[in-house]
Amino acid sequence: MMLLLFVLYLVVEVAAVVWVASMIGVLWTVALLLGSLLVGFLLLASQGRRVLRDLRRATRGDASPGGVVADGAMVAAAAVLLIVPGLVTGILGILLLIPPTRWALRPLLVLVGARRFGLVATAGSAGYGVYRHHRGAGATDETVIDGTVVDSTVLHRPSIDPYRP
Repeated sequence: MMLLLFVLYLVVEVAAVVWVASMIGVLWTVALLLGSLLVGFLLLASQGRRVLRDLRRATRGDASPGGVVADGAMVAAAAVLLIVPGLVTGILGILLLIPPTRWALRPLLVLVGARRFGLVATAGSAGYGVYRHHRGAGATDETVIDGTVVDSTVLHRPSIDPYRP
């Protein structure tokens, strides 16, 4: 599976570079690759500082830990994408570093993370929370037996928007 993903990565990157080079020329393509790397690392530095500041706020209880962790995961993924050589990975990395992109992807990432770790993420007009789902003997998927609040910081402060840092 990893070999297949690596081959797919190579094919996509080579095809993108060849296509861009045929459209704008080889020198401009090299300039675009270097420029995207520079812009990506500048964005990474600023957004990395922002995520660290938000992590400090979350430890004090001033922000939702779920949103900050999701942002941190996306900034880390962006760093990896920027380190991996290529035009497509560089553009994807830059997109992950732009706050509106992260705001749009955050609910999806929280949902995926909650499902992966056996949690239920909820969102509503009063805020959102993450609950650990407990199931009793004989429980089906339709019945919720018990739930324990894991992250209630936003539920007690409805003025905080969970989709903004």
